[in-house]
Amino acid sequence: MLINEVSKITGLTKKAIEYYTLHGLISPKVLENGYRDFDENDIDRLNKISVLRKLGISIDEIKTVLSDKSGNSLKVISVQKELSIQREQAKKSILDKLSNGMSFSEAYEELKAIDENSTIAEKLLEAFPGYYGRFLSLHFARFLNEPIKTEKQRSAYERIIYFLDNVPSLTFPDDLQQFFDEATEYFGTEQIVDMIDNNAKLIEDPDRYLSENKEILDKYLEFRQSEEYKNSPAYRIMELTKEFNSTSGYNDVFIPAMIELSSSYAEYHKRLEEANEKFLAQYPEIRKML
Repeated sequence: MLINEVSKITGLTKKAIEYYTLHGLISPKVLENGYRDFDENDIDRLNKISVLRKLGISIDEIKTVLSDKSGNSLKVISVQKELSIQREQAKKSILDKLSNGMSFSEAYEELKAIDENSTIAEKLLEAFPGYYGRFLSLHFARFLNEPIKTEKQRSAYERIIYFLDNVPSLTFPDDLQQFFDEATEYFGTEQIVDMIDNNAKLIEDPDRYLSENKEILDKYLEFRQSEEYKNSPAYRIMELTKEFNSTSGYNDVFIPAMIELSSSYAEYHKRLEEANEKFLAQYPEIRKML
């Protein structure tokens, strides 16, 4: 079919269709008379392109999405959008403070912090691909909102960047990778954020959590001690991840540097350790599994 008909079917202007053709997003056949002949596949791609453009996704990103059969690229873009929203909210806060008397020099320092700290979140997304990277990026992003004011913070920031630029890949054997991908396939950005929020609430009041969830935790502990679990893909993935965190520098470089960089993360980490100790006090047998 010709471009006029395609325009009516898709609701796109002829100029937009020509633009997407020029950039290689669709490749209609060219007839002898020079007209382009669009088929059903072109229509389908144009409809997808239209949706993605309305979501604010760039042409280069759309190329990646359309060529990605796994759907992982859309999940990464979703996290990037969430990080972008957080940055814009932080900038709005600075604008409000600026309108209420904050100096321009102070605003500059806070804006600089947004840029530097968003770099860490983006690098986490790149360094740890897949679900793990999306989780880490969204988890740590909420602690990356403080200006770097001291040499200690600056040193911590540089150690984090160096670590993320040089950290080895976290890889699993093919069978475990397939299991992991399938298990996390439907964990989108919203689900990950909800999980992070729930974990934060748990840490705020671990005694209440332990009391209200004792039956569930008892069953979980029983399962963790079973041969079924120890022979499961989930157990093998956990063990490989623990080994990676111990040998890659995640535990002894990245986490200590985050504590030095961010006072809010330092407070969170302290509460996390306290919650872990309360959990281990109630379930001492868990120590053997760590």
